[in-house]
Amino acid sequence: MLFVQLMYEFFKTGLFSFGGGYATLPFLYHISENYGWFSAKQLSDMIAVSTITPGPLGVNVATFAGFVTSGILGAFIATTAVILPSYIIVIIVFKLLEKFRQNKHVQAAIYALKPAGCGLLTAVGVQIFRENVTNIWAVILFFALLILSFKTKRDPLVYLGLSAIYGLVVGIFHLI
Repeated sequence: MLFVQLMYEFFKTGLFSFGGGYATLPFLYHISENYGWFSAKQLSDMIAVSTITPGPLGVNVATFAGFVTSGILGAFIATTAVILPSYIIVIIVFKLLEKFRQNKHVQAAIYALKPAGCGLLTAVGVQIFRENVTNIWAVILFFALLILSFKTKRDPLVYLGLSAIYGLVVGIFHLI
């Protein structure tokens, strides 16, 4: 029964998460809260690891979550389930491409999904921020990097690297 639930939840995640890998995060938080297969802290770790590993974030997180839930078979089921809806939709869209290009209702629906996806991502970002930012220096670093990113257009890896250095320094001082 666990594998059926795993397949259902990740299929649903793949079906309704428009906008890339980060759009899967609200669904993953829902899975965490409803099933308890993994904690919010584990999900934050999954996101961190999935961000730095090759491949799409949503697929990586699904694989990691499936593995945490049910081992290698769980990873396979979650990965397959999260990819399957996109595969099916691409085949259907390919077959009906001309109708989709010219259909005003479909264009309007896709246009309406963009702000909804932004809202979901903002909500998840705020939740992740609240759960993981635990001191004033991290808040100051966040806002400093945010302002810096608007003023200078640097590669996002620069900001990621600065944040990683901060995390290492804080981690070392906590060990001492």
